[in-house]
Amino acid sequence: MSEQKFTRRDFLQSACISVGALAASGSGVSALAADNKKDSGNKDGLPSVDVLVIGSGGAGLRAAVAVRKKYPNLSVVVVNKGMPSRNATCMAEGGINGVIDFEHGDSHELHAYDTVKGSDFLGDQDAIIKFVEKATEAIHELDYAGMPFNRQKNNTVARRFAGGAKYERCNYAADKTGSILMHTCLDEAITRGVKFLLDHYLLDVAMDGDKCEGAVLLDMQTGDVTPVLAKAVVLATGGYTRVFFNRTSTPFNASGDGIAAALRAGLAFKDPEMLQFHPTGIRTGGALITEAARGLGGKLINNKGERFMSKYSKRMELAPRDIVARSIETEIRLGNAFGEGMSSYVLLDLTHLSEEQIMNELPQIRHVGLLFDGMDLVKEPIPIRPTAHYSMGGIEIAKFDDMSTHLPGLFAAGETSCASIHGANRLGGNSLTDTTVTGKLAGEGAGEYASKQTGFGSGKHAHELAQKWQAKFKEITSGGTSNEMYDLREEFGKQNWDNMGIYRTGDKLEAHAKSLEEFQAKYDALKIPNPNMTYNTALIDYLEFGNLIMLARCACLGALERKECRGAHFREDYPKRDDVNFLKHSIVTLKDGKPTLAYKDVVITKYPVEERKY
Repeated sequence: MSEQKFTRRDFLQSACISVGALAASGSGVSALAADNKKDSGNKDGLPSVDVLVIGSGGAGLRAAVAVRKKYPNLSVVVVNKGMPSRNATCMAEGGINGVIDFEHGDSHELHAYDTVKGSDFLGDQDAIIKFVEKATEAIHELDYAGMPFNRQKNNTVARRFAGGAKYERCNYAADKTGSILMHTCLDEAITRGVKFLLDHYLLDVAMDGDKCEGAVLLDMQTGDVTPVLAKAVVLATGGYTRVFFNRTSTPFNASGDGIAAALRAGLAFKDPEMLQFHPTGIRTGGALITEAARGLGGKLINNKGERFMSKYSKRMELAPRDIVARSIETEIRLGNAFGEGMSSYVLLDLTHLSEEQIMNELPQIRHVGLLFDGMDLVKEPIPIRPTAHYSMGGIEIAKFDDMSTHLPGLFAAGETSCASIHGANRLGGNSLTDTTVTGKLAGEGAGEYASKQTGFGSGKHAHELAQKWQAKFKEITSGGTSNEMYDLREEFGKQNWDNMGIYRTGDKLEAHAKSLEEFQAKYDALKIPNPNMTYNTALIDYLEFGNLIMLARCACLGALERKECRGAHFREDYPKRDDVNFLKHSIVTLKDGKPTLAYKDVVITKYPVEERKY
């Protein structure tokens, strides 16, 4: 192929492989590995790779690149349910936090304090202090890698305000920061020899004794179930706010698969009840209007024409997300909104900005407004309402420095993980920072771990799991109707929104916990009417729905037992924060398939717990 005809499509295709390339024959990806397969311990010749990354968002790609940078002899494969560019990272708009200007008053200490305060003091301060230092490093690395940030007049990376921040430290590339970041990382991954296994679904994490030995994958194209051995596995499959199925900004394919697999493997789900609602989702469906719109002076207006945020916070529209989201919902409850029921909304007014400024800094949300609501925010205010957005909870991390879990050989990064950086409320701009920082740490951790392993696991557990899934698929694809499952999923999303949403009460949560058990029972009895395993999308919907039910049950248990208000968790029957009883993390594990709850102390090292005022 001549250089002139080598397209970006060819570039992407050159990195895509099949499971056959992971065979123990020594061909394909396995040829990248330093060790010889015949002495690897992989006696049954199962597909294998040194480091297996599940998920191709920013965290997964940063992890894959980090392995190849530091351990170029290790083979790395990234698994995704579809194309590598289909992920939540590419939907992030506003920017990525990190202090790069230390000459005008900002500092790591202030970024850390803002993050601790934003978390409503549920964030672990030892992790947060390291996180903000790594954030600066991450911005410079992305800039060096060629990420086309917007620029200031002095040619430094452009930055703006995000909610809850004292200084402008949200670095941005228009309002497409996530998409541009992800593509920068994807290009770097392909360039460094990372391989991609597309259209594969994570079924389970496999263990050899007390350590991870790989994963079991479903080939969505063929329906084949394949155990894949790995010396280290990184889970980076995103969050689980798809539990609010009918109103969320989370992509359809982010269904908490990694967290659910970790739970089944015996790991803990930390702070599952901490679910963030972004204040400004599009009226219909909940697609996102970036926080940067408020950072540029966007005003929230009710049906009386009032800029109502003055009633709720001195920071006005730039208060943290939990406060702004509750303020909007309060206006709706008071009858100060437009529309009725789920169609209720207030207005976000950006008409003070020029078309040129919007096209330079917010072109994507103008497109979103036109696409989803037929409205041009250059000319008129746009209807918005809070939308389920981000999961602060995730797989409990054992060590922030390498993002290892309590299962040796298994690492987690990004929204899948919970290193307790965001506590009860994440600040705007800190999610892409989390993705970038924890992804790199997880990759370096997984690479170091894999480099010290002399071989692969036996594959016994992985093989048993694969057989179990094959038997299950044979059983469940034997009848039923698809409508039954989709009707149940719609009702599931509505019930979660109504009973575990922005405003919560003990009565609602207790009834909802029972309701979720009924959803589980109905789900367990479901059948898929199509036995053909080739691109059986109904089966994928079924698997994702099962994971979401499990994660919602965990979240509901944590929310029911946390009898206080903290960050995004707002209990109307316990309207105050209770540091005596609940300055602690919820730790949920599965016992005989049922969620059980324990608690763990929050790490306080530098910033005293105080009243949170904005």
